[in-house]
Amino acid sequence: MRFLHFLALLFLSALQPFGLSALFASSSVLRIGNGAEPQDMDPQTMSAYTDQNIAIALFEGLVAIDEATSQPVPAVAESWETSPDGLTWTFRLRAGARWSNGDPVTAQDFATSFRRILSPMLGAEYAYMLYPVKNAGAFNTGKLSDFAQVGVAAPDARTLVLTLDAPTPHLLSIVAQPMWFPVHAPTILRFGKLDQRGTAWTRPENIVGNGAFTMKSWEPNRQITVEKNPLYWDAAGTRLDAVVFFPNDDIATDERNFRSGQVDITYDILPEKIRAYRKNNPAALRIDPLLETFFLRFNTKRPPLDNPKVRAALARAINRDLIARVLHNSRTPARFYTPPNTGGYTCATAIPDDFAAARCLLAEAGYPKGKGFPKLDIQMNNDAVNRTVLEAIQEMWRRELGISVTITNKEYRVYLDAQRAIGFDISRSRWVGDFNDPITFLDMFVTNGGQNQTHWSNAEYDRLIAEAGRASDREKRFELYQRAEKILLDEAPIAPIFFGTRSYLISPRVKNWVPSLLGIHRYQKVWVE
Repeated sequence: MRFLHFLALLFLSALQPFGLSALFASSSVLRIGNGAEPQDMDPQTMSAYTDQNIAIALFEGLVAIDEATSQPVPAVAESWETSPDGLTWTFRLRAGARWSNGDPVTAQDFATSFRRILSPMLGAEYAYMLYPVKNAGAFNTGKLSDFAQVGVAAPDARTLVLTLDAPTPHLLSIVAQPMWFPVHAPTILRFGKLDQRGTAWTRPENIVGNGAFTMKSWEPNRQITVEKNPLYWDAAGTRLDAVVFFPNDDIATDERNFRSGQVDITYDILPEKIRAYRKNNPAALRIDPLLETFFLRFNTKRPPLDNPKVRAALARAINRDLIARVLHNSRTPARFYTPPNTGGYTCATAIPDDFAAARCLLAEAGYPKGKGFPKLDIQMNNDAVNRTVLEAIQEMWRRELGISVTITNKEYRVYLDAQRAIGFDISRSRWVGDFNDPITFLDMFVTNGGQNQTHWSNAEYDRLIAEAGRASDREKRFELYQRAEKILLDEAPIAPIFFGTRSYLISPRVKNWVPSLLGIHRYQKVWVE
């Protein structure tokens, strides 16, 4: 899944002018916050949680992830089988799978969609998630131009065959991710080229999906409404009539709207409010486990951040226990990157909170007591938690290292663009695992990886991650991950700060909203009473 940003809800006091009064009168409408305004509804070019959270209503892949177990379950594919050597996966599609315009969902639709996301011209940040497929990486990087040599075949309308470069035990979990969702090629071609970004095909009046819901409306910075899709293969089991997503970056407004009954679920809560809810309304408060790390990215091409000693100093000059207390212990300190017990893996290396060692490293780098150190800037998107944490780090670095940093708040889309272009000194970042395996965190930082966004490169790290991806033995994979993560922490292109939780408020009228380690819910499994 992706780069994940848990923000909050739109102020809803003016709902009547939005034309939603009749819709909200239905008891089968779920109203939730979705943080920032989505950039687009193209599942193959999105990377933010706030976008993917809506896309999962509109599109569906071969398999899905069960919320409670984090395990893959059938979706468009009703069954699959694997060859004895683990290199060939054959998926059998449901006969009843349909696009929202009535067209059948075919194996060729998936093959065309995979070709699209791997097209170098599309520039999809998540294209690397398809690299287990034979020759997918070569096609995506332009080393191979003939897609027929990529391990994707559709021998008939309901059979899709994937041939891999090497056995990939976690393939089903990868295949469940949005970048593997099919897209309706005829619709895309009506508005431009197949590998063209940002065309009108994703507008509400144009978009064609295969998910449990269809898009009714998208009012920028107000709300996105999706309605039940009668052509979805399991429409009979979908109990919601609609879901309304409200983008907003004001967590306090989010909570006020919940208290007034205008929304059913918030996607965040101010940490200082947790104690009061624990005491006065514990039934409304949910703090669920979440496979998330909050961290800083360093632009390793910008001096003095091109010096590993400087980066290591900054990573060590952080009191993570204090930050956890400031957040009312709603998060836990992170001294390594991959969250503990991710698929059974816990990193053995840890970054110490050590101001004395940080001062020594900074002096060795040529900046004793911060003398001569240039002013750096930390970029963030607007969020109360971001501001609280970064101001604490800003003060720690000033007091303990004698250096000064500024904090710049950017509108969410501008912030994402800057992350992708690595247009920053230091950037506040969050990552929620796409699936419950350490690779979803560690393969981000391979050289030129679509989610690397630091300019950092290490050949040995790349080799270890590649070897781990081919290892079928779990113990061997984990040993390779341990070595790779130690390199990542020692060279410090990032500085982990805390591991996340899903802290939010939920109405008792919402049913079957189970804790989800990956933060994603299939709305066709939820209902309201």
